[in-house]
Amino acid sequence: MSAILFLLSFLFMVASDLVFSQSSWSQNYPHYPLLFSGQESFRSVNRLSKPLIGDGGRIYACSEKMLLAFESNGSIAWLLPLSLKCNMSKAPVHGGRGKIYLIAENRVLQINIMKVGTSEPAIQVLFDPGPGQPGDEIVGLAVNTLWSSVFINVKNRGLFAYMTRGQLLWSAGPVLDHYGYKQGCRKGVSDCYFASVPVIDQCEASVYISNTGGELYSVAVRRPQFKWIQDLSSFDRVYTVTPGNNGRLYVTVPVKSLILALDVSSGNVLWQKSIGPLSTAESSALVDSYGWVTIGSLDGFLYSFSPTGTLKKFPKVSALDSVIQFSPFLDCSGYAVYFCQTEMEGKVIHVNDQYTYVSAMKPKGSVFTLMVPATGKIYWSESHQGPFLSSLSKSDLQNFVLDEGMLLAFVTASNTGNRLPCRSEALKLASSCSQGTCKRVSIYTGNRRAIILFLLFESLLLVVLAAVMWFCCIFWRKKKLQDQGLGRFLEKRRSLQLKKKAFDRTITELEHEDAEEALANEATEKLGELVRERQGIERKLSTTYSLGRDRAGGSKSKSLPLYGGRTRSYSFQRAKKESVTIFHTLSNTSSDESSSEREAVSDSEGEEAASKGKLKMPVETESSSDDEQLGRKYQRSPSEPASSSKGYMNYLFVEQESGEEKFDDEGEVVESKPSSG
Repeated sequence: MSAILFLLSFLFMVASDLVFSQSSWSQNYPHYPLLFSGQESFRSVNRLSKPLIGDGGRIYACSEKMLLAFESNGSIAWLLPLSLKCNMSKAPVHGGRGKIYLIAENRVLQINIMKVGTSEPAIQVLFDPGPGQPGDEIVGLAVNTLWSSVFINVKNRGLFAYMTRGQLLWSAGPVLDHYGYKQGCRKGVSDCYFASVPVIDQCEASVYISNTGGELYSVAVRRPQFKWIQDLSSFDRVYTVTPGNNGRLYVTVPVKSLILALDVSSGNVLWQKSIGPLSTAESSALVDSYGWVTIGSLDGFLYSFSPTGTLKKFPKVSALDSVIQFSPFLDCSGYAVYFCQTEMEGKVIHVNDQYTYVSAMKPKGSVFTLMVPATGKIYWSESHQGPFLSSLSKSDLQNFVLDEGMLLAFVTASNTGNRLPCRSEALKLASSCSQGTCKRVSIYTGNRRAIILFLLFESLLLVVLAAVMWFCCIFWRKKKLQDQGLGRFLEKRRSLQLKKKAFDRTITELEHEDAEEALANEATEKLGELVRERQGIERKLSTTYSLGRDRAGGSKSKSLPLYGGRTRSYSFQRAKKESVTIFHTLSNTSSDESSSEREAVSDSEGEEAASKGKLKMPVETESSSDDEQLGRKYQRSPSEPASSSKGYMNYLFVEQESGEEKFDDEGEVVESKPSSG
């Protein structure tokens, strides 16, 4: 039964005008001319190369030794004669800044379209391999507009990177010696060379190219470094590569009718999907700004996959006698695609274990469609007999042999039926690059729990070492510590702290006692001694026995010593806003009348100030320079005469305040208003 079916298929192919096939021979199948009814002028022998859609809606194509620029309506904008014959199977490449690159007779020409029609030369030879082997032909080229560099693959010689000004950046072969290890051509160096057209991922700054052994390379743009090499020979040795500029790389395998999605950072296959048979081994997919990858098939369907691999097929109804043999074009917005579906008079698909054959008779008509693959919405559709395509048949294109691929390029350049706003290449590139996700690469391998525990132990050890260093910095400079050791130092510090607390409790108890009963001469003397001793302990704790956090006067003293001339006083503020000032005045029995008069004047002035409700006293803080002064009682000044009496006269002034109070910097009352009663 299988043999009979194959025989019928063979007879049908003989009777057909056109045969499409898909096999592992990697051949370019002839494209038939699309003939309009009654237009015999399209039977001209002039043929055009694959087109390039440039800026402003112009289309560039070669014809023998001529470069032509067409307007979107089919008229010729200008002609540029070339001294070399163009490679008709390779489309010109857009280089940005008004430059176009094309392959002509094994050379790469740089065309400056801004100089066309001027006296300045518009053609420059960018690359000339010179004399070499007969098989050293230029396989393909790619241009990186962001880095202003051109990448040229020469068969049997390697990949060359040039600046757009003509300087050679670097060159690399399929085998690279990296720190003594061979990279590339794992199955053998013999007859292994780069065999595909280089393509560039603008977002990743990488060049992708494959060798004859089926290995796919990711090469850095600025230097000859292989980021990764992925062996895809298990699928097939011949495939096309399409950069997604969104963190993914798409590989089309025509023989197996597969599309693979690879991770650009590692080259690992993320997913693979089956599609219908393809027209040529050079068929490639198209990626839009939404991240959807689209390709047409000879079964009449347009296959579109989301970034995660979800499939959508268009049209939804079965197209038994239709084919899509040309790759779609992306519109100016970057979100929609133009594709052409051709209806044939008859079509037969035969599938065996290795190959898929599609046989079709001559075309009946074609339909051009604009659609958004992500949503499936169709914005425009027109047959080949529509007004726009009919107008193309009357333009300068009537002098050339055309196919649906060329007509599809003119439809795309004219933006026919497109209601989506156009965007620049920079905006489209930024939109697609933003879809790429940065993956965190872990530098640790092994037991995660053990690694976390080890890091915690390291952190704890660093904290302990920091505490030890701080401890040494605080105590090493203590002279007392060097003499008596750490234990005695800490014991002395604890003792001083206990004494200070005891003094605080005693002073607080005395302050809360009734002023008239507790503040007698002896109690006043005792209170002054307690204040001096507590202040001495505070000074020791803030200097000699400090741990770095003690401050002199850090806790506000409730009792401060006051000095005025030859008198000493102690002042503190009690509860209920009572200001108590205690004067210890040194008396002199042999003083003359002038001193008595001064005391009388002082007494009279004090009484007058008390009557006015105001009393201002200067405040000084007693200081001690060493430990011997801490427990010493008050002694008279050396400036006092030797005949001075050792007796003391005590004066007690108690002011009951009920009005406003003013305080100095030490917190003592310097001005108060007595109560009216």
